[in-house]
Amino acid sequence: MKKVVMYAILAGMLAVAGCSSQSPGTVSSGEAGTQGGNSEPKVMKLAVATAPDRSLTKGLVKFGEILEQESGGAIKVEVYPDGQLGGDRAVFDALKVGTIQGSTMSSGPIAVDAQRFSVLDLPFLFKDEQTAYEILDGPIGQELLGDLPEVGVIGINYWENGFRDLTNNKREVKTVEDIQGLKVRTLENELHLDLWKELGAIPTPMAFTELFTALEQGVVDGQENPAGNVTSSKFYEVQKYYAKTGHIYNASPFLISKKFWDSLTAEEQAMVTKAAEEAKDYQRQLNQEETAEALEYLRNNGMVVTEFSAEEKQRFVEKVQPVYQKYAAQLGEDLVNQLIEANK
Repeated sequence: MKKVVMYAILAGMLAVAGCSSQSPGTVSSGEAGTQGGNSEPKVMKLAVATAPDRSLTKGLVKFGEILEQESGGAIKVEVYPDGQLGGDRAVFDALKVGTIQGSTMSSGPIAVDAQRFSVLDLPFLFKDEQTAYEILDGPIGQELLGDLPEVGVIGINYWENGFRDLTNNKREVKTVEDIQGLKVRTLENELHLDLWKELGAIPTPMAFTELFTALEQGVVDGQENPAGNVTSSKFYEVQKYYAKTGHIYNASPFLISKKFWDSLTAEEQAMVTKAAEEAKDYQRQLNQEETAEALEYLRNNGMVVTEFSAEEKQRFVEKVQPVYQKYAAQLGEDLVNQLIEANK
């Protein structure tokens, strides 16, 4: 009897072992496999420097919701806001090697690797958002996205961070002369440095993730960002004056790691593109609403918001013409002239 029981137990153990050998294997991010009829989802980590309540972050969340639904859960999206995985430059480098699968960021940091993207940061280039959309969604914008694969990144489309304005804690900026001597945090980008030098400031490049502390401690006098960033990052707590310079329109390309993109099937790539297009429209609309609300919020929280006359704004434009001359020579006069003509 005992032998019968032992044989029964042994048979049961062998059966369990046989079933275990058919269970799905673990799969690394971006490499879905199937064993025994089951598959692991492809994991897509999206990193962004902006706060959770900022339109760019919400756009990534929306993208994830759409893509997970479109793929039936075959692609899982994780969003890491607030610079949790690093500043823009660190994230861009991670996209190139595939340790982060997606992001959206201003064109300035991208231009360190893809120089022609600097053309989008030429000061006072875009007259309004609608003109920017038409240009970026058209041949010029698509041509620039074509520069990215060779550095290991795929550019899907353009979201927006909005028009950049100047804040500081020293004095109200009413004229070009009032900028003289202000120590201003800028993006880590040569064109931005040249722009602020021409305006008389002392530009100080640093990662966005370090900015609040630098303002609080007086390492820099001011910074320049769209209104939504000033609000969501609580810069109004350490800055008194807001000048609506609108000196640069910040396109924010939606980027995918080429290593991850190449791991997707053609059908999955189509799903990513579709989700990105829907998220783009959502994010742009949200950003415009956010900007209007942000300016009112900043006024209500004690910031002095200054607007400029058309005449004074023209003085700003004239002051930065050396930047156009320098970068037209570097980036191609034809490209710069096409952008100027498209904005007329």
